[in-house]
Amino acid sequence: MALWNKWWPRKGRAPQSNSPVAAPADAPVPGPGAELRIVRAYHERTKHHLHRYAEGPAELDWENQPDPFRRFDGSPTVELPLPQEDPGTAYGQALVEGRVAAAPLDQAGISRLLYDSLAISAWKEAGETRWSLRVNPSSGNLHPTEGYLLLPSLGVEGLGESAGVYHYAPREHLLERRAALPADLWEDLGLARGSFLVALSSIHWREAWKYGERAYRYCQHDVGHALAALAVGASGLGWRVRLVQGIGTRDLGRMIGLPDTDEDPGPEAEYPDCLVSVSPDGSEPALPPSVIARFDGLDWHGTPNALSPDHVEWDVIEVTAKAALQPSGAPPCAPWQREVSGRPPVAATGSLRQIVRQRRSALAFDGRTGMSAETFFRIMESCMPRAGRVPFATLPWSPRVHLAVFVHRVDGLTPGLYWLQRDPASQEATRSACREEFLWLPAEGAPEDLPLSLVLPMNLRSQAASISCGQAIAADGAFSLGMIAEFDRSLDEHGAWFYPRLYWEAGAIGQVLYLEAEAVGLRSTGIGCFLDDPMHSILGLKSRSLQSLYHFAVGKPVDDERLTDRPAYPAP
Repeated sequence: MALWNKWWPRKGRAPQSNSPVAAPADAPVPGPGAELRIVRAYHERTKHHLHRYAEGPAELDWENQPDPFRRFDGSPTVELPLPQEDPGTAYGQALVEGRVAAAPLDQAGISRLLYDSLAISAWKEAGETRWSLRVNPSSGNLHPTEGYLLLPSLGVEGLGESAGVYHYAPREHLLERRAALPADLWEDLGLARGSFLVALSSIHWREAWKYGERAYRYCQHDVGHALAALAVGASGLGWRVRLVQGIGTRDLGRMIGLPDTDEDPGPEAEYPDCLVSVSPDGSEPALPPSVIARFDGLDWHGTPNALSPDHVEWDVIEVTAKAALQPSGAPPCAPWQREVSGRPPVAATGSLRQIVRQRRSALAFDGRTGMSAETFFRIMESCMPRAGRVPFATLPWSPRVHLAVFVHRVDGLTPGLYWLQRDPASQEATRSACREEFLWLPAEGAPEDLPLSLVLPMNLRSQAASISCGQAIAADGAFSLGMIAEFDRSLDEHGAWFYPRLYWEAGAIGQVLYLEAEAVGLRSTGIGCFLDDPMHSILGLKSRSLQSLYHFAVGKPVDDERLTDRPAYPAP
């Protein structure tokens, strides 16, 4: 523990551990490969165990709960027109690229995209307490993710003078203009006509306030939620979202006006995460370094608001975040052949807007209602990264996250543990890592091209709840699951900067599960609190070749009748 504290000294008020048991003392040391050692050590340090959780606050300091809304005081603002009518795009159509005609890039289109991806979806009230919900999910509804847009001149007031860099303010559904972009700089970015860029960043303090050291994990799968929400919302406009490869994290910060992470960032630091291109054809810009350097000369407007009057600084998060920065010029991910499926991913009747904006996280399930095998297979199919499948077409790497599914109440299926292998190329390695006694039988009645196997026929409801920190919701639905990542191979191939990307992939799967549950009249919830190594023990894992990153559950919700829904806009 002393070595950990030497490497990651704490500042501010000392947090409390959930147990007197010490954290692991195998702190990383500087030198070649230090970044990889740091992220691996962080992952081990922040595991929840049966008798010791990862370190977090002893109690919630409500007086210092972070403001969920970042504003840049003093920056010019551009109000976005609220979409008044549901455009009627079918949810199922938007899940496959090319099925929706491309909308023009204009102010209305930008408003629609944000309204259906990162905006407020409703306000909840309980007595005198009020809080907002958003289209994109977040751990604890704390929303560490911020969105920025790099837009061309759109020929309307506020957006028409020139191209610019904007911050999205979801509470008011408006854009804050951080900087104007000279016309030649915009042209040199090399974007195709009708294209623009969206950047995401994270304020780790928002999650760390409640979850302590484990918060960096949660921030990253919230990035995945937001990426998927953007991809689905854009697909409803006939636009395609692609992760821009090769741009370094620090360069991305320069492009959206964030301070360099080498400086003392302070407890409310905002870390750049990723950049995506949005276009009618899925094209990606080159973004040469000489062009990115010109962002340093821009005149940036606005001062970020303070989120809390006081803080606890979890230095382990800052050190890990810096270790996981993507270096400039990192080689792109190797191309891979996506499988094609002729079957539609869903058979839903709702509109895209209806489903994305009604999405909620379930608080409890009824413990009785299940689903048909056909519905279950459709949901599993929607998690497959087929060719042109939204949102997985956004991510350029071959799938690294697979699903270990606890089937509880699916008509016609034997209860037990199932495995969805999302990339057939790594199937042999997966089976070698898991228990020798696993059956690997094709799931009865499943479509032939759905790689779903029954590995352990057994009632595992009790185990599912226990692994999810004793939460009954993991046992009371139709099924729950763990998202299992190819951990060591991914880090060995790419480096420490790929660590957050594993969580992005898991978060994207989570957003799909959220929407699929809504589409079939059920509800789901992400589960960030789970016992890492007990889950690995069920699978028989003896190394870090596979690691569980995120858990999920789907079922029939039990609503809290004490809560009242209020419209999203105007904000109260």
